[in-house]
Amino acid sequence: MQSIVFSKTYIYEIIITFIYITNFLTALNLIFREKRNIESTVAWIVVLATMPALGFIIYLCIGRRIGKDNMFRVKEKEDKIIKSNILDTQVKLQDTSSLDPRVNEYKDMIYSLANSNNAHYSDNNEIDIYPDPKDFFESLINELKNAKEYINIQFYIFKDDDIGNKIIDILLEKVNEGVEVRLLYDAVGSRLLSDRSIYKMKKNGIKIGSFFPSFLNLVNFNLNYRNHRKIVVIDGKTGFIGGNNVGDEYLGKDPKFGYWRDTHIKIIGDAVLDLNIRFILDWRYSTHEDLDLSKYFKNLNENIDNSCSCEDNQSTKTNLITKNTGVQIVSSGPDIPELEEIKYGYIKMIQKSRDYLYIQSPYFILDKTFIDTLKIACLSGVDVKIMIPSKPDHPFVYWASYSYAGELLKYGAKVYTYGKDAFLHAKTIVVDDSICSIGTANMDIRSFELNFEVNAFIYSQDIAIEQRTIFENDLKKCTELTCEIYDSRSTLIRFKESVSRLLSPIL
Repeated sequence: MQSIVFSKTYIYEIIITFIYITNFLTALNLIFREKRNIESTVAWIVVLATMPALGFIIYLCIGRRIGKDNMFRVKEKEDKIIKSNILDTQVKLQDTSSLDPRVNEYKDMIYSLANSNNAHYSDNNEIDIYPDPKDFFESLINELKNAKEYINIQFYIFKDDDIGNKIIDILLEKVNEGVEVRLLYDAVGSRLLSDRSIYKMKKNGIKIGSFFPSFLNLVNFNLNYRNHRKIVVIDGKTGFIGGNNVGDEYLGKDPKFGYWRDTHIKIIGDAVLDLNIRFILDWRYSTHEDLDLSKYFKNLNENIDNSCSCEDNQSTKTNLITKNTGVQIVSSGPDIPELEEIKYGYIKMIQKSRDYLYIQSPYFILDKTFIDTLKIACLSGVDVKIMIPSKPDHPFVYWASYSYAGELLKYGAKVYTYGKDAFLHAKTIVVDDSICSIGTANMDIRSFELNFEVNAFIYSQDIAIEQRTIFENDLKKCTELTCEIYDSRSTLIRFKESVSRLLSPIL
């Protein structure tokens, strides 16, 4: 009997020793091999130290680095085309006489994004902003119905609910008409997309791709690295990018969230080519289909005046259509951890702000560089307004966001929470009636370091004014978070903030 007890104790000690050695080696790997930022490294060490067995499992699921070497391979012929686009950007910027004076102020930023991200600058675009998801889906459906050659569609979340099935039906119709259709979705974000719908689409000729699929539909070894991009390209003429996914909740049908406030844009012009490149690189990585990018590299100059879709949504349309709008499509992701291109674009916008800086984001979790940049803007007299949701969809993330927003109050920033029966999901930033950014990247560490994201940086006074007007209209539905309100928060909320902030680098 004693030998059995001794044996069990011995096995238990071996297991405990193994766990602690494994955690110790994992911590060494975090410090010396992965070379993450200090905040992330400390957060993971805290998780490993306080939850030895569970912490290691969590790290395996959501903490590992991804294999990133040449994730999105570009062929030699395609590389030449991309380089020619960058050369075109440089030529445009050198000819200052043809540049809008306001664009000229941002030449250094355009150069920076072009050099770090191959972000081609094009200046012959039209932009429609859709601050209401209903208008976005109406426009998207009209454009899909008008497709003649191909549809490339990519969403983080794609559900086969009412709106999802409506889009699927249109895609099936277009395939039957001979239109080439590709649908790419994120395996975790679109986990509710049923196998039945996937089978139906594949059976009828729609090409389907899943980004970082789960193993046997049970375990996802890249759970922490998700493709958060939302891209639609139709015939190389029309593109969509923004915060909406495909699901009924985005149309306000989920009582948990109420009205869903999001921002999407439609692009007609050369920037559509850059959106298409981003989609095809993601598609080729996910499906290994050997697509020839050059097939989709068409001269889009004629699209400005010849697009068949300009008449859509005229009855409710308040959007300003602006020709010759400058746009850069900028993507970022953990495949190049040394560069955080969209974050760099955000920081550059903040640094160049002089009059005002308006930010909307559902999540607001910042590293030291970003929050210090915002503090400097506040102290420099810039009117900094930050809008976040009034309700959480992820509790830890919400309270971390509340903490960072609250920290900026004492430096002069004004913070607003949007609506009581609504959820703010827009990811926008607008500066000085000169430039704005609209896309998929939140103001948080996850979007900057862990997710695959894409944003449109728009250099246009007209579009910036329109985005500012949208922000100011949203303020009418907001409650201001003052220093007095923030300082009077309860002990429970302070505790939630403290815990959430500690974990914020890995949320």
